[in-house]
Amino acid sequence: MIDYSKRIKDFQKNLSAQAELAFFPISADLQYLAGVSRGMPTFGATHHPGEWVEGLWITPDSKPVMALTRMTASFSPPKGIDEVMVLGDHDDPVAFLKDVFGKLSTTNPKRIAVGEKTFADTLRHLQGMVPGVQFSSGSTLLSEQRIVKSPEELALMKKAGEITEAAFTEVVQQLKHGMTELDVILEVDSQLRRQGGFGPSFNTTLYVVGPNHELLFNQQETTWPRVLTAPVSILFDFGAIYEGYCYDFGRTVSFGAPSEDLLLAHRLVMASQAAGIATMKSRAATAEQVDAAARAVIENAGMGETFRHRLGHSIGLDVHEPPYLTKGDETVLQEGMLFTVEPSVLVPFAGSARVEDIVMVGPDGGIPLTSGFQELIVIE
Repeated sequence: MIDYSKRIKDFQKNLSAQAELAFFPISADLQYLAGVSRGMPTFGATHHPGEWVEGLWITPDSKPVMALTRMTASFSPPKGIDEVMVLGDHDDPVAFLKDVFGKLSTTNPKRIAVGEKTFADTLRHLQGMVPGVQFSSGSTLLSEQRIVKSPEELALMKKAGEITEAAFTEVVQQLKHGMTELDVILEVDSQLRRQGGFGPSFNTTLYVVGPNHELLFNQQETTWPRVLTAPVSILFDFGAIYEGYCYDFGRTVSFGAPSEDLLLAHRLVMASQAAGIATMKSRAATAEQVDAAARAVIENAGMGETFRHRLGHSIGLDVHEPPYLTKGDETVLQEGMLFTVEPSVLVPFAGSARVEDIVMVGPDGGIPLTSGFQELIVIE
């Protein structure tokens, strides 16, 4: 059972040196602090009257207040906060917020820390209500708590990994020649839910590379209808949501007999990942050192230019969280941190591969939360 009360108290202690008031809209930050769940995002935004006041208002020493619009309170009531105030559809949000401030015993908070998802409208109205107010990042302050996962969080992430791997097991059994990219993506998303996930933690993506397939990024209208024509490498990138926590997972599938280039690419990414994981020793490595160890495997094979991106990122209630396994990030790793470790070899129109698992930092090296499908998967 996650102790939200302790999380709030720990944050209040850290807040006192930075601000008189903090505000977190509905977001991963708010779910971390107060257990307020999030719905699946939609392409088009849905707005509620006065929603710029909606979220958690918290001072260093007062009982926090959850402010909600009428519609949110009706459809998504909070679970972890006792003091809830509801803005009616026709109420004045400025007058309502003054009442919230009164409940918090703060009338002129000159320093306000806000979550990174805060609406510009919220900041604009606060500037009108508190002349001379100074804003700071509440998300940056809260990340000090979020960066190392608790045992309860690790259990949730492991479950998300089990769901993701179970979904992939079912997907592999359904793969056959003649499928389109969209066919495969729909099967992945369906299986994530069938296996117990809330849904995909981000847009399920296939990177498709081969003599008949140009590697295209973020051009779904073009790529989704394409029939997967052998020989082709299919690089999976997806993950499940479980109780708000996000997984991120990747494997490579070959439609048709793999070429020597593909076999080499797959060996390199597996060896690269293993080198990165081995380096993930608590208090003995920095984030950039892990990236360098994994990258060296591919660079030493003369293919460094095919590994185009950072090695990984922290993950939890958000898919991408700081810190990052990349050059220039000098964060010292601590036990209980979680990172994706996701090297790739991307060669246009030729053998390409990627692998991705979430790995916990341990005293003797990283501990993967998923470890199945270590061999290249071939669909004859």
